[in-house]
Amino acid sequence: MYICVPHYVSYKFPVLCGPKKNFRLFAATSDGAADYIPAAPIFLPEGPWKQIPGGVAAAKGFKAAGIYGGLRAKGEKPDLALVTCDVDAISAGAFTTNVVAAAPVLYCKSALNMSDTARAILINAGQANAATGNEGFQDTMECVSELAELLQIRTTEVLIESTGVIGQRIKKDALLRSLPKLVDSVSSSIEGATSAAVAITTTDLVSKSIAIESQVGVSTVRVGGMAKGSGMIHPNMATMLGVITTDALVTSGVWRKMVQVAVNRSFNQITVDGDTSTNDTVIALSSGLSGSPRISTLNSHEATQLQACLDIVMQGLAKSIAWDGEGATCLIEVTVEGTGSEAEAAKIARSIASSSLVKAAVYGRDPNWGRIAAAAGYAGVSFNQNKLQVLLGDTHLMKDGEPLEFDRAAASNYLRKAGETHGTVRIHVSVGDGPGRGQAWGCDLSYDYVKINAEYTT
Repeated sequence: MYICVPHYVSYKFPVLCGPKKNFRLFAATSDGAADYIPAAPIFLPEGPWKQIPGGVAAAKGFKAAGIYGGLRAKGEKPDLALVTCDVDAISAGAFTTNVVAAAPVLYCKSALNMSDTARAILINAGQANAATGNEGFQDTMECVSELAELLQIRTTEVLIESTGVIGQRIKKDALLRSLPKLVDSVSSSIEGATSAAVAITTTDLVSKSIAIESQVGVSTVRVGGMAKGSGMIHPNMATMLGVITTDALVTSGVWRKMVQVAVNRSFNQITVDGDTSTNDTVIALSSGLSGSPRISTLNSHEATQLQACLDIVMQGLAKSIAWDGEGATCLIEVTVEGTGSEAEAAKIARSIASSSLVKAAVYGRDPNWGRIAAAAGYAGVSFNQNKLQVLLGDTHLMKDGEPLEFDRAAASNYLRKAGETHGTVRIHVSVGDGPGRGQAWGCDLSYDYVKINAEYTT
């Protein structure tokens, strides 16, 4: 199996209200959607790709739209999104492992089992339609049927995602009334993709959208995506809602395996609060319209190239979700090396990023390396503690399993500056000499997180 371990260079996230630096931000405001919420900064590792505008509509064959349909409890921010494909697109999905799975999750799992292709993804914000019983599932089916009729496609070619308050059914009448306008609004424009990315947000402070262009074999391929997420973020697939699109040509079996690998390296490696949602869904569609040769095996050079593109697009979105964690003042990036496998390194990294004590220490600007070492130790991966090393930024805190003398004031200042600029705190851990390397992303735990969630339904 191909193991992608891209080399990440150092980046700094900007303050949203301050000058934008060190990134290219593609956003459109002519349709008014972006006026409700700014776009997230997206950072990519160095590689044979370039960032382009267009989000989910950048790849050939895809269109998108986002409109206000009256589903939100207050305000008129867009709350309905639609992504369509001009052809039968090879489909894949990854979903929450929460037993209390929402109606759209149950429906999508069934639809993907019945069909290898899809033509449309409908997403609503406002109501999660989770824990709503048979009536909630029937609401989902009616929305799917109506959209399929409008688009003149089969119901199994329509997929649906929902986000909002658990226990509330979709405002079905409002949604159904809005569908004709939503269908008429889809386009391949930047505005269409931007409005869709805004429409799926809830407590998000920024919308998340990305697209890249890269060579796959002899052809130019595009991969785009959008996501939402700010709270109830924890590894267990997929910790958010997302849509990924590409115009690469790939068989169903290979595509579904690629998507799961990329999800494991991205959305399953972020955490905000330790809570896994009832609605977590990532749907990925491949139109095959790039003109590239068909990828039919995971062992080919072209498959390796496409996997790398999928990985960095999903990781870019995943990092934006963690950066936008409810109440967060900074992103935490944990890199672990020296394990026997990528999976072991990823597990340790996830344990550290998930630790409430580590997150609280970062918010308190306390370089408490003991909490990092403890979280690595209880991850469930065996290693020789005498080889444990911990770095905070460029400051070496621990080596060969023993503490080092370090400038505590400088280390604390590193954390303080990251918090003041909504930047990135980098934690590097080594546990041995093995080839395994993995990363995870989280955010600090602030007082505002409690305030936001204490008042969520009121």
